[in-house]
Amino acid sequence: VQLQASGGGSVMAGGSLRLSCAASGTTQSIGAMGWHRQAPGKGRELVAVISSQGSAHYSDSVKTEGRFTISRDNAKNTIYLRINDLKSEDTAVYYCNAFAERLHWGQGTLVTVSS
Repeated sequence: VQLQASGGGSVMAGGSLRLSCAASGTTQSIGAMGWHRQAPGKGRELVAVISSQGSAHYSDSVKTEGRFTISRDNAKNTIYLRINDLKSEDTAVYYCNAFAERLHWGQGTLVTVSS
């Protein structure tokens, strides 16, 4: 399984972004997919996970804010992460992953939020 993340960039605080992660290869074996992020100088943290049936789960750190939405299009083997009202603390490299016998990681896409 190969994962290609896209959609990152430089945005002003208060703006929105939609990240995409397209899977290729043996996609029929993919189960849950998700997003992690790694801010400068910090460890990688979970953002959200979505099952193959579309059930979404968010980390406690983003769940209460309600600014993140994960979604999935199985026909396109793609997941998305919508981030609204971007804040400077959202600046990070966002990595997608997929579980297919083991956890596969994409290369990451950088989101930079400036105020």
